[in-house]
Amino acid sequence: MTRTDLAPLEQPTRRRFLQAGAALALSVQLGGLVSKAEAAAPGKFGADSMPGGVVDNPLVFVSIGQDGIVTIVAHRAEMGTGVRTSLPMVVADEMEADWSRVRIVQADANETRYGSQNVDGSRSMRHFMMPMRRVGASARQMLEAAAAAQWSVPVAEVRAQNHEVVHTPTGRKLGYGELAGAAMRQPVPAAEQLRLKQPEAFRYIGKGRIMPTDSRDIAEGKATYGIDVRLPGMVYAVIARPPVFGGKLRRVDSADTLKVPGVLRVVELKGFDGPPLFNPVGGVAVVASNTWAAMQGRAALKLEWDDGANGAYDSATFRTTLETAARRPGTAMRNDGDALGALAAAPAGQKLSAEYYVPHLAHASMETPVATARFVDGKCEIWAPSQAPQGALEAVAKHVGLAPKDVTVHLTLLGGGFGRKSMADFICEAALVSKAIGGTPVKLQWTRDDDIHHDYFHTVSVEHMEAALGAGGKPSAWLHRTAAPTIKSTFAVGAMGQADFEAGMTAINVPFGIPGIRLESADVPAHTRIGWFRSVSNIPHAFAVQSFVAELAHKAGRDPKDYLLELIGPARRIDPTTLSDKWNYTESPDVYPLDTGRMRAVIEEAARRARWGRKLPKGHGLGIAVAYSFVTYVATVVEVAVDAKGQVTIPRVDMAIDCGPQVNPERIRSQVEGGCVMGLSLAMLGEITFQDGRVQQSNFHDFEVLRSHMAPRAIHTWMVGGSFDVPPGGVGEPPVPPVAPALCNAIFAATGKRIRSLPIRDQLAGKAKTV
Repeated sequence: MTRTDLAPLEQPTRRRFLQAGAALALSVQLGGLVSKAEAAAPGKFGADSMPGGVVDNPLVFVSIGQDGIVTIVAHRAEMGTGVRTSLPMVVADEMEADWSRVRIVQADANETRYGSQNVDGSRSMRHFMMPMRRVGASARQMLEAAAAAQWSVPVAEVRAQNHEVVHTPTGRKLGYGELAGAAMRQPVPAAEQLRLKQPEAFRYIGKGRIMPTDSRDIAEGKATYGIDVRLPGMVYAVIARPPVFGGKLRRVDSADTLKVPGVLRVVELKGFDGPPLFNPVGGVAVVASNTWAAMQGRAALKLEWDDGANGAYDSATFRTTLETAARRPGTAMRNDGDALGALAAAPAGQKLSAEYYVPHLAHASMETPVATARFVDGKCEIWAPSQAPQGALEAVAKHVGLAPKDVTVHLTLLGGGFGRKSMADFICEAALVSKAIGGTPVKLQWTRDDDIHHDYFHTVSVEHMEAALGAGGKPSAWLHRTAAPTIKSTFAVGAMGQADFEAGMTAINVPFGIPGIRLESADVPAHTRIGWFRSVSNIPHAFAVQSFVAELAHKAGRDPKDYLLELIGPARRIDPTTLSDKWNYTESPDVYPLDTGRMRAVIEEAARRARWGRKLPKGHGLGIAVAYSFVTYVATVVEVAVDAKGQVTIPRVDMAIDCGPQVNPERIRSQVEGGCVMGLSLAMLGEITFQDGRVQQSNFHDFEVLRSHMAPRAIHTWMVGGSFDVPPGGVGEPPVPPVAPALCNAIFAATGKRIRSLPIRDQLAGKAKTV
């Protein structure tokens, strides 16, 4: 089923909130103050008082109608994390709302009103849990004050409870709908007067009782994704883009295309100059009365391209370039002690070196990029599955020559994102095509081939590791050289070398008790678009670091789990800046130190649950790995079974996570399971290769994802910690990084063969000797 109305998701408007049925409307501002919607002063906010310091400007609306229905705005996009449920659930809990009487509406792009709407970086709950709690608490206290005034009793004698306010001495009750108008006239509690619930009083937070808001609509085919948008008079378009990054169109012959039934127009789009940013790459758009006709028309185009500077890009050759760069001294980003001196002085038998390779990866989300655009009265309106709606709004405004106030971006559900849909190139394409044909509504659709060929790819990397072993087999020196095209190249032409945030992902911030630790970054160019990807540089760095730790443990004759714990050392709270980490996932090092006690706890829990050390059948092995990413701690134990032909099956995976407060355990478990499957898919199958500047893969037959028969027979998620005494961490990205090293360490335990190059694919075929 598809929606046929003009607004695919119900949009919150002031009229809707403040019309006769909506009497109370609140918003949260950055200073922790809640103000009436009428009095809000967009764009003027102070420093946030929530744990973690200054964050983006949250401005979230809540309303109560005279019928008692509570309407909560979801200001962040839903792409499977459950954020459209979890954040409103926090508000509802604090305001003592009955969840069955809560309605959720999706905000348009408007960061002036709603604060940051960018859902990259696993930040939704860690940046907005406390502001949302303050919204709910303010609503509750204003309702209580209104009831006390109506009864002429002290406010201390009343309390909100399950959508009603009760006068404790007499048992009198007033419903939220009855009080909404009077509550609106109450003064908003000052920050110091807010009474947040104690965790033991929570009804929804941490209980795992609330299913995702969109579940039923998704199951019944009623949910509106980007592809489901339908507008009156809408036409459809696909684009033939340059096959090589940076290429330009030389010539197009569209005569045969215009003969295809249903084809309406052919439109040339100019490519970008300068850094890629999130710009369209240009090409030729075919506009038709339906998507199939547009695709057939594109196939009939006669095109000649100038491949440009990247026409010779070959990923196999570039791997050699990366290996050469990783073996040479690079730019030092961390240098504790004298790692180079210790390595030079160590006898050959007490040294170990290894290199780890991770190829380019594509996002390959289930819903390919798609956006719908139209122009009415000189203004542009967009419907799109965007992770960064404000960024999309501003990019569209720039490309079509409008002021941002004349662009509206409506958010649909995202059929997967993983970072790809934070890039607005496909949204700008829809707007440009619509403008070119006079403002007619256009749905710009990417095919799967388009998605694979023209992605913002995860970077390719070689990680060179060296260590010298001292007493007891413990390292006295640790050298990590990383060579990878940087995401900085997306924003600046010719940028090379790891950015601080890239180094801060499981490379520079290893908390090991080693006298000499050195991290170096090599300068290597980018020959394709590099973009955000789920867990970003944690993928190659964690693969290298955690695989190398297991190799060191083997050389030292030690149990890998015990050796890892010994390297981490005793429980302590480390200021990340003392490890030369200038980033720490944007968080204050005082509020978010690197806590080795929490890291140890997830390792020990995953190992305990997996029954680490148990006797296994022949050909089975256990592998372990841990990663601190997005201020969350995740440890993974993978059990593998490798048969005589080298076929790998995975009987069980145990994952322990400490993300701080567990607001919605059902969604945490879901994201951990999804991260596990994605991590295994990337490790076993994921690879994008280039020849003559062109991506060699095109669809799921050659860029494979994990099929059900390859998936783990069981994934167990174990939640550690959960105290509200620590600030919240991220959940969407942290499960991915430890999966690949745990898998490869398990393969070594089962077969004695080291996997240092991903994907695994058939590396074990006919070569594995099970142990």
